[in-house]
Amino acid sequence: MEWFKVKVEDGKKLVFDPIRRKYVALTPEEEVRQHTLFQLVTMMKVPKSLIAVEYSFHLNGLSKRCDIVVFTKEGKPVMIVECKSASVEVNQKVLEQAARYNFKLKVNFLMLTNGRNQYYCFINEKEQKLQYLEQVPDYKDICKGNHL
Repeated sequence: MEWFKVKVEDGKKLVFDPIRRKYVALTPEEEVRQHTLFQLVTMMKVPKSLIAVEYSFHLNGLSKRCDIVVFTKEGKPVMIVECKSASVEVNQKVLEQAARYNFKLKVNFLMLTNGRNQYYCFINEKEQKLQYLEQVPDYKDICKGNHL
């Protein structure tokens, strides 16, 4: 799989997204998204076929789109990843955005990143608590709902 392949077309920088299998505009947010996808596939061992980029859904009659959603082999969403450009602070507002998406997707893990800072959260539905993690578990543990 080739990562970070860039080309210029009509004066615009494009990067090849190996998950979507096409060139997309290389915006500051897209740069963070591509580095995060690389991390998911190479470090966390998420099969690329179980990753959706710009995953669309409807929530309360409105169209929404997650930057990245990770699924189990059975097609159940298990992690939402919210990417921001490096100039955007990862703060409570970003967490609330991902949490809103989770009303629909009902995952146990959130990852929030701007490329400089990354935060991993485990959502404990039974206790209705959000727990920040030092690092995100690997893909197998995410699928099992394990956070330690």
